Amino acid sequence: IVVARANAHVRYPARFQLVAAMNPCRCGLGGAGRGACGKAPRCQRDYQNRISGPMFDRIDLTVETPPVTAADMALPPPAEGTAEASARVLAARAMQEDRLRAAGIDPDTARDQAVNARASGETLDRFATPDDAGRALLMRAGAAGGLTARGWTRTLRLARTIADLDGYDGVLRRHIAEALVYRRTTVGPQGDFERQPVRPEAPAY
Repeated sequence: IVVARANAHVRYPARFQLVAAMNPCRCGLGGAGRGACGKAPRCQRDYQNRISGPMFDRIDLTVETPPVTAADMALPPPAEGTAEASARVLAARAMQEDRLRAAGIDPDTARDQAVNARASGETLDRFATPDDAGRALLMRAGAAGGLTARGWTRTLRLARTIADLDGYDGVLRRHIAEALVYRRTTVGPQGDFERQPVRPEAPAY
């Protein structure tokens, strides 16, 4: 990032990963079922609007998690543990590196863009273009006001990563659909383009 002050320009490194958490509303009980916030959804909307839209637009992934109950503590562990998830991530990263190498991209550029998070717009155009159904879904999301130009690019970047985690060379509609689910728009019902279960067991399109 370049900061300009008076007659001087200073360049600072700005490649970082932001991980943050927040309560759904002031009391922390928004959408919690029994004992839920009595002022929802207005309380949630007012509280979350303290973070500007442009700031949220720069966050690639947002996930709402329900509160953990005592009954949840007795449930068996998830089917995919940390080791399995880690192996899938490593396989996806290897897939990304192999893709750039096979395309004959300059080694220095390939090394700098070894993960999708660092991929340039040109690289995304080459390797993250969705199928026709996926593009139609993305267009519908944009027309519904759920995407800015920045959000469009970030959705493609995320969909490319989801496809890699699934082991797919191409970006399908279901990958676009899952990426859109992670884009925060407003508190309340999601748009029709987002109403799809996350990570279906088999391709639906």
